[in-house]
Amino acid sequence: MKPTIVTLLVLSLAACGGDSKDKSAVNRDTLTERQKDSILAKSKIPGASNVGRAMRAADSTSAGAHRVDSVAADTTER
Repeated sequence: MKPTIVTLLVLSLAACGGDSKDKSAVNRDTLTERQKDSILAKSKIPGASNVGRAMRAADSTSAGAHRVDSVAADTTER
């Protein structure tokens, strides 16, 4: 019984102390996903222009949804 308790204690301590990352390390990846996609869209990689088209389509769809939400909010507040 005693070896089981010691084994469980060692395993629980190992599980708790498993994070080896430096807490003071700076996250060097400061670009947003949109910035990364924009850089990719301007690159000369084959098919990269499709990323730009997809971003414009997403922006257009998002703007349309925002307009619909605005109209719906204006008509339901009465």
